[in-house]
Amino acid sequence: MKRTTLSLIAGATALAAVTGFAALTAPEGTAAPEAAKATTRLPVERVGLACPAPSTSEVAETVYTSYTPAGKAPEAGKDGAGQPTALLRPAAGATADGGAGDGKKPAAAKAPATVTVPGKPVTAEADGAAVPALTGSATGALAPGWTVQQTTVVPAGGSRGLLGLTCGAPDTDFWFPAASTAQARHDYVHLTNPDDTAAVADIELYGPEGLLKSQFTEGIPVPAHSTVPVLLSTLTADAPQRDVTVHVTTRSGRIGAAVGVADDKLGSDWLSAAADPSGSAVLPGIPADAASVRLVVFAPGEDDADLKVELSTANGAIVPAGADALHVKSGMTTSIDLPDLTRGSAASLFLSPEDPKRPVPVVAALQVVRGKGDKSEIAFIPAAGAISARATVADNRAKASTLVLTAPEADAQVKVTASAGSGAGAPVTKTVTVKARTTTPLADLAPQGLKGAYALTVEPVSGGKVYGARTLTVPQDGVPMFTVQTLADDRGTVEVPSAHQDLGVLD
Repeated sequence: MKRTTLSLIAGATALAAVTGFAALTAPEGTAAPEAAKATTRLPVERVGLACPAPSTSEVAETVYTSYTPAGKAPEAGKDGAGQPTALLRPAAGATADGGAGDGKKPAAAKAPATVTVPGKPVTAEADGAAVPALTGSATGALAPGWTVQQTTVVPAGGSRGLLGLTCGAPDTDFWFPAASTAQARHDYVHLTNPDDTAAVADIELYGPEGLLKSQFTEGIPVPAHSTVPVLLSTLTADAPQRDVTVHVTTRSGRIGAAVGVADDKLGSDWLSAAADPSGSAVLPGIPADAASVRLVVFAPGEDDADLKVELSTANGAIVPAGADALHVKSGMTTSIDLPDLTRGSAASLFLSPEDPKRPVPVVAALQVVRGKGDKSEIAFIPAAGAISARATVADNRAKASTLVLTAPEADAQVKVTASAGSGAGAPVTKTVTVKARTTTPLADLAPQGLKGAYALTVEPVSGGKVYGARTLTVPQDGVPMFTVQTLADDRGTVEVPSAHQDLGVLD
């Protein structure tokens, strides 16, 4: 069956916080006073991002939800703080079907959502195949935590599914476990350059036997403000691989990167980058009714990794039947099916070194399927980072959104805020305690009187590290369509060092 090409451009973010540094002075021959080691978090003054071209399907229905949390804003008069803006614009570059770009900006179906005040989400619809990739920036009071969620429903055809993505940030290094070059899969890695200068990228593919023989993967030029989609199966002459780890790096410049996945039988979704390589991994938000779960792990270093596998539920962490340990060879992609994993309870997966004194960095992701037969739907859960200052996820809907939180090490307390609705509804805040090594699902967070979509923010209050994910479920014609977004810091503040100055008068 011929599939409609999926396009994905993950985004671009730039942060700037204005702060002063005082000089250290001391009489000659004496030691300068020690600089204060304390740090301060200041609200960012400018942030940028990009969203992918959502689909080439004529029946695609896309919603953009743009939101800036209420909170402390940059001081008036600072750079970018005087006239706050938050605006998305069509990006130039390659077309949504993977063709070479001509530098012209494609015409958007409708103007994207534009935030005007913090604390209230704004939504906009853009339907059909002509919707372009978007880039944009927010400044001043609209910059701290600015978040855009792109959600697309394709009810029929080759790219049928619910596709969700929190528009992301630029970087120089990305890992994508759970990609594939199998014949039934059509995975594109999309590279987008948000900056004014060209970037150069490299792509490496690793299968179960190690590095795949690749061609046209080194020195890929990504022109300024453009997008380059690359079909993974065209990069190697090796036999198709069910499970592949993709490593994207840049030689120069920054890019956004993400993988658009389409499966002939299981639907489609976005695969976001996993957390950076680490000796342990947390994969939060496995739906309670998951029909199948497949874990894919890669060890990028020189050593093999021996991992403990634990399932965190509402009652604590247990060892999945037949999957208590996993050996991951260096430079090779390892995968394991986890049948009957959740058994009706939302859960998270913990990976940790069997020998705590010998942690070996790994990257990991889950492929999750709900439903059966031709009513199946696919989504992905990459390993997540701990929530640091605050995490935000937009486009939550009444009776359709579930927030899942997990604390792998110690009890933790967080503050969860449901924003005002895009149409109506007052914000609601509640404090949630997550017991150590448990997973807590929250499905009753919508504000009273809700009309439209709302945003969720999660802020740590005390205790151990907390990880989270949001599941959005939108059934269509008997297909349990869903998408999962792991929670990451919303870049609302930036940590800056304090400084010390000796202003004493010398004799």
